[in-house]
Amino acid sequence: MPQHYIDPNTVLSVILGGGEGSRLFPLTKERAKPAVPIAGKYRFVDIPISLSINSGFKRIFLLTQYLSSSLHRHVQQSYQFDHYQPRGFIEILAAQKTRSNTSWYQGTADAVRQNLVHLNNHRYDYVLILSGDQLYRMDFREMLNQHVQTGADLTVSTVPVLRDPAKSFGIMHVNTSNRIVKFVEKPKDPAVLDSLRLPQATLAALGAREDDELFLASMGIYIFNRDTLLQALSDEKKQDFGKDIIPSLIEPSKVFAYIHQGYWEDIGTIKAYYEASLDLLDANPRFNLYDAASPIYSRGRSLPGSKLMECVVNQSLICDGCLVNKAEILHSLVGMRSLIGSGTHVKDSLLMGADFFETPKEKEENLRFRRPNVGIGENCIIEKAIVDKNTRIGRNVTIRPDGKPKDMDSELFYIRDGIVIIPKGVTVPDGTII
Repeated sequence: MPQHYIDPNTVLSVILGGGEGSRLFPLTKERAKPAVPIAGKYRFVDIPISLSINSGFKRIFLLTQYLSSSLHRHVQQSYQFDHYQPRGFIEILAAQKTRSNTSWYQGTADAVRQNLVHLNNHRYDYVLILSGDQLYRMDFREMLNQHVQTGADLTVSTVPVLRDPAKSFGIMHVNTSNRIVKFVEKPKDPAVLDSLRLPQATLAALGAREDDELFLASMGIYIFNRDTLLQALSDEKKQDFGKDIIPSLIEPSKVFAYIHQGYWEDIGTIKAYYEASLDLLDANPRFNLYDAASPIYSRGRSLPGSKLMECVVNQSLICDGCLVNKAEILHSLVGMRSLIGSGTHVKDSLLMGADFFETPKEKEENLRFRRPNVGIGENCIIEKAIVDKNTRIGRNVTIRPDGKPKDMDSELFYIRDGIVIIPKGVTVPDGTII
């Protein structure tokens, strides 16, 4: 499809960042899902913000609600636009009760509806709706170009998925021109699934085999024409884009699917988060952090380079400001300001690091109160674990899921999908075996 210039200042990006992310507990125990760290030095919200900026759409609204303080702080400290380019901004819109509305956001569509007064203070022709908790790369200009060329009222970004994953997504059925003719939310009935399979012409266009069973799953990314969005949100009974808005627009409006064929991961569970994070360690990861043409932005930090002394490190990512002494780190991700003591073995794990370095005075107090320093002590074994920020792991501690239930809760740790999670700020005493 030929590319046509579309003024980026006709687009508003709206990032939905209010999700509770209950399936990512305990990582979301003290933070919103978009504020969960990823790749050692980023937050999930950095992904849609960066992709929007890289696509030239620099008028961005972030809608927040659940445990949003750390998310607000991160965005405010990370993104500052040039004062001489007044059209670029990131505005945080927190859920609030008003005289006319006393409820919190009731769904994705309701969140945008409650903030239309802020959107309408700006001139725009299109609204790009994004999720704040997904891992992917996309040039939104290509999606917008298709939206304009097809004369669509609404374009839904979709990704081909296999039959089993299709049961967990909103699935689109399209005609030969990719116009959406049917939408079913999380179809479980085999007959319904059969009716939603991609047609052979679309399979051929995607380079798939004719006998492949593929379905188009909604990515939760939408481009609305201004008038279409305002009209759709005028009905206050429609509170969610996936369940309410899209199905109601398919027949009366021109609704098209944009088919994304690159990597996309909806990080909905601890297992998905763990696997997506470890995939970053591969030689050719599905999500490439080293793409100079499309950088991922985050908060700039004045941290020294990491110091590794007499260590064994293999297929691992070590972030800034780490001090690692005579340790073994295998297939693991080590976050900023991680301190790892001698004799410690870390394998298949995510260490999120710390938000601060302790001062000599604080370390003296730790010694006096027999409290471990922030970081990982000496002679520890950590395998298949996620250690959240600002934790204190003492000496001779063992953390691994072997011999434990697939899911369990404890005072010091949780296990989800066979992965041990040490929550943020927890102290694990010397000699503890988990």
